[in-house]
Formats: sequence, structure tokens, C-alpha cells
Amino acid sequence: MAEGPRAGQHRGMDYEYAPLRLPSNVDRLTAAAQLAIQAEFSGWELARVQLYRDGTRQVLLRRRRVNQPQPGLSY
Repeated sequence: MAEGPRAGQHRGMDYEYAPLRLPSNVDRLTAAAQLAIQAEFSGWELARVQLYRDGTRQVLLRRRRVNQPQPGLSY
């Protein structure tokens, strides 16, 4: 029986993931600006966002895995 694609793979594409937790004192505009900077300079894209009752956000970023080194996340 054939096995389906593993988490992080889709039709031969392999992704690396970076989970982030944004505290409740970070407003939506600031969070969007931080994520846009990561997307622009490090190649990350937004995979998922969860907003919790206490106002914190759990963010999952992903980017395609390549053989050459890429810049990591900076905080």
C-alpha cells in the first residue's frame, strides 16, 4: 500500500517549519510587520495562525528546503 505524503512534503517539495508564539501585547499590525520582514528577507511564508483566548498567537512559518544555506529567523 502506498504511503501518503508526510507532513512537510507535498508532491516532492520538502518544507522546513518554524513555530513562533507572539505574546498578547503584540498588536495585529506589529505582528504583520514582523512576519512580512521574515517573508521578505528569509523566504518564510505563513502556514498557520492560531489566536488564543488570552490574546497570544501561535504562528507556523514554512519555507521550501533547499541545499544551499538560507538565513534563519531573527527576533
